[in-house]
Amino acid sequence: MTVSLEQLRRCHFAVDLGAARTRVYVKGAGLVVDQPSAAAVNTRSGALIAVGEFAEQMTGRTPDYIKVVRPVCGGTVVDIEMAQRMLRHLLGDKTHRTLRRKPRLRAAACAPHGADPLAQRATVETLVGLGARRVELVDTLIAAAVGCGLPVERPEATMIMVCGAAATQVAVLSLGSIVAAERIPVGGEAVDHAIVQHLRHAHELVLPTQSVRPLHLALSGNGLTPHGPASAEIHGRDVATGLARSVRVDTAAVRNAIQTPLTAVLDGIGKVLRDCPPDLVADLADRGIVMVGGSALLPGFDQMLRRATGMPVHIAERPDVCAAQGLGAMLEGRIEPLQLNPLAA
Repeated sequence: MTVSLEQLRRCHFAVDLGAARTRVYVKGAGLVVDQPSAAAVNTRSGALIAVGEFAEQMTGRTPDYIKVVRPVCGGTVVDIEMAQRMLRHLLGDKTHRTLRRKPRLRAAACAPHGADPLAQRATVETLVGLGARRVELVDTLIAAAVGCGLPVERPEATMIMVCGAAATQVAVLSLGSIVAAERIPVGGEAVDHAIVQHLRHAHELVLPTQSVRPLHLALSGNGLTPHGPASAEIHGRDVATGLARSVRVDTAAVRNAIQTPLTAVLDGIGKVLRDCPPDLVADLADRGIVMVGGSALLPGFDQMLRRATGMPVHIAERPDVCAAQGLGAMLEGRIEPLQLNPLAA
C-alpha cells in the first residue's frame, strides 16, 4: 500500500469504510458523509429500506422479513454489492452524479494495517462499482496520524493507537513510514460484548442492543477508574420471565468484566514498544500515545493506559473522524513531503 502524495492529490474523493461508521470526503466539499455502516433490507423483495442512522435505529426492532446488515466487518468489506448500494444512498443522487461526471474518476480509501490482498481487493471493487477508474489504498494508521496533526514526516517517533469497533491498531511512525505496528482483534464491540455477558451472568438481564452506550455514559468522566460513580441503573429484559426489569449495576464489577479485552490492547502496545529501536522509544517517553477512533472515547480508557504504560496519553480533538480528515488533507494537498537535499559529491 505504498502510494505517493502526488497520486493522492489526483483523487477526487476518499472513503473510510469502518465496521461502525462510514465516512466520505469529497475534494473541495469536505466531509459529506458520516453515518453508521448499516443497511436495512427487505428479504422478500431485496429492496433497500434504509441506510445509515435510520437503519441503525431499526436494529433489533424489525419484523422477520426486514434484516439490518453490516457490509463491513473488522475493516474488511464482506458484502461488496451491499456496500456499494449503501454508499450510493449515503452519497445521494446529486453528489454521486457529480462524481460520475469527473473524467477518469479516482478514489482513495483506508485499509487496515496488514490487510491481506483479498481484503484490499474487496475495498477496491467496492469503489470501482461506484465509478472509480483507479483506487489508491492508504494505511489507516498513516491517515489517522495525518488527520490528528502528528508530524509523521519528521525523523522523530510518534505513536498512534486507532481504537476501532472491531480491532485496535497500534503503531510507531517516523519519516512518514511505519516502524513497528500491531493489529489487535479487540475493539469497542468486544468491550460491549463483555458488558452484555457480565449483566447476563451476574444479573440475569438481557441488555437491548441500544442500551450498551447509555451504560458507557453512566460511567462517564472517570468511568473506568475507582473514582467514578459507584453504581448505575440499567434497563433490560429478565432472562427467566422475559419481562422488563431495572437493576443497579455495580460499576466496579463492570470494570473487572472489561479488563480482559483491554489487557489484550496493553499487550499489543508492549509488543510494539519491544519491536522499536531504543532511540524512538526514548522519544515516546516525552510525546506519549495519541488515541484516535470512536472507541478512544470510552470513559477512562486513556487514564487506564496512562497508569499501565507510564507514558503520556492524549485523545485527538475529533478522534472519530481523524482517518477521513487525514485522507482529505492528502487529497487537498495540505501535506508536503519531506525534502532531503542530496550531499554534494
